[in-house]
Amino acid sequence: MLRNQIDKIRLLFHKDRESYLCFYRILGFYPHNIHLYHQALLHKSTSLRSEKGRPINNERLEFLGDAILDAIVGDIVYKHFEGKKEGFLTNTRSKIVQRETLNKLAVEIGLDKLIKYSARSSSHNSYMYGNAFEAFIGAIYLDQGYERCKRFLEERIIHPYIDLDKLSRKEVNFKSKLIEWSQKNKIEVSFELIEQFFDKESNPVFQTEVRIEGLAGGNGTGYSKKESQQNAAQMALKKIKSPEFMANIKEAKAQASVTEVSSEEMEGELLEKEETILIELEKDTKQKETIEG
Repeated sequence: MLRNQIDKIRLLFHKDRESYLCFYRILGFYPHNIHLYHQALLHKSTSLRSEKGRPINNERLEFLGDAILDAIVGDIVYKHFEGKKEGFLTNTRSKIVQRETLNKLAVEIGLDKLIKYSARSSSHNSYMYGNAFEAFIGAIYLDQGYERCKRFLEERIIHPYIDLDKLSRKEVNFKSKLIEWSQKNKIEVSFELIEQFFDKESNPVFQTEVRIEGLAGGNGTGYSKKESQQNAAQMALKKIKSPEFMANIKEAKAQASVTEVSSEEMEGELLEKEETILIELEKDTKQKETIEG
């Protein structure tokens, strides 16, 4: 409280006080390093670079915020749902940190109006708001530490906008989302049961792997095949956000297309040879019949 009062007094003499006030309304406290928050809202399409030529955008903060968000939401969910099993806790956390939820939360607190992006980049980018939200969490963590970041999420995000009990009962079909994405992008996706074992209480546990164009996209475990597939699909949906992984998928798809074309060509050549042989056999048969007649 005292710290906020000191920051408020300093703010009166700061040239960038409008930005500080803007972030204060979202955060409930004044930033120490405001540059972190500005960077958290810089989409990569802005193409800004530092004096050393390095890109300035929110991608690194997004990476950090993603990890911090998982940890804090996991902490909150664990304490709220006492006695619940791992699968339930994992699914509930997933519903909070999934892209659709983060997009909505970014809009609720007004981040969508502050994000800077190139006019060439579509304002309907389905990842932009959620990515900025994760980057914003990364900025809070670096600026204020874990405890302040957790308090922000609890007081400014979870309590006002998320009903944990209601959300935990909501069905989210990650497998359907992944299949829908694969069909839309004409990419092959398969689910393979790779292991089945028993936990300490002799309950059967299943482990499923998602393969995307033959590449490992994610692993998931669960107390049913369906649950393991859902958890694997959720991991895959997160992984396909990576430009590097998407580049590997495109390369694998291109190689598969080349192999398929080669196979078709070989099959075509074999059919031609078979037809030629049949024609020759027919000729030989006719010649023999003529000679014998």
